[in-house]
Amino acid sequence: METTIQEVDGKLVATLSGEFDTAAAIDAEQALKPLLESSGRDLAIDCSELEYISSSGLRIFLNILKNARSSGNKVTLLGVNEVIRDVLELTGLVKLFELE
Repeated sequence: METTIQEVDGKLVATLSGEFDTAAAIDAEQALKPLLESSGRDLAIDCSELEYISSSGLRIFLNILKNARSSGNKVTLLGVNEVIRDVLELTGLVKLFELE
């Protein structure tokens, strides 16, 4: 999985591409550390190029959400495709994130 992070209009945006599986989770957690440590700004995760997400990936998404909410910020998932949306709906996590 590839990860890029950039600031767009004061929001930190992470773009994920490929498969967010258990093997990729360790590297992804390190790459997404700026989102985990961010405070004072809203966050977005661009999932438009994400092909798969495992429970390890969902755990990282939840950690990002938890940290953002504790600072009064929101996390938006962008470009969620049908495969990722199905996983979010199946796990009930679709209710926790804003989707665009």
